[in-house]
Amino acid sequence: MEIDLNQQSKKEQSGTAYNLGDFKILVVEDSPFIANLLGSCLMEMGVGSVIKAGNVRDAKDKILSNNAMTSGQNIDMIILDWLMPDGTGGDVLKWIRGHKNASIKFVPVVICSAYTSTELVYESRDLGANEVMVKPVSAEKITQRMLHIIDHPRPYVQAPDFVGPDRRRRTLPFDGEDRRKNKPEVISES
Repeated sequence: MEIDLNQQSKKEQSGTAYNLGDFKILVVEDSPFIANLLGSCLMEMGVGSVIKAGNVRDAKDKILSNNAMTSGQNIDMIILDWLMPDGTGGDVLKWIRGHKNASIKFVPVVICSAYTSTELVYESRDLGANEVMVKPVSAEKITQRMLHIIDHPRPYVQAPDFVGPDRRRRTLPFDGEDRRKNKPEVISES
């Protein structure tokens, strides 16, 4: 199913529609109402498969059962609530970015929380989140975040204390001394 999302993006400017029919998205949300709302929005956008998990343990199980297999049916993106009964989105995100399986480690993650603060945004970024969304969400917000991740993929960085998308949003010239102890390396998902 092809949809034409009315957003300002490179593909949209060229008149190309997005085909999200093969996309598989995991929604991790402890509120069944919010989980169903997010799932309905994603299905209306043409996402092929939406999987739901209601807590940290269920999320890890669903990620493992989908991405640890060689079936090629990996989860393409995760929308992750921050506060859950058995832990936080940060716990799941830390587990994802620390996983040895590349199809798990490099999956895009959008944190979704009603309790956003500057500290939560920084913590999410520092744990490796691709985006942060504030509840209540709308179909427009979900679309904007998804298209931003699709149209503007950021390279992943792997350092001793961080794995995740490059935290810099702008490329600035660097004219100082290079003090890195390790050479920069490009990480590929394959």
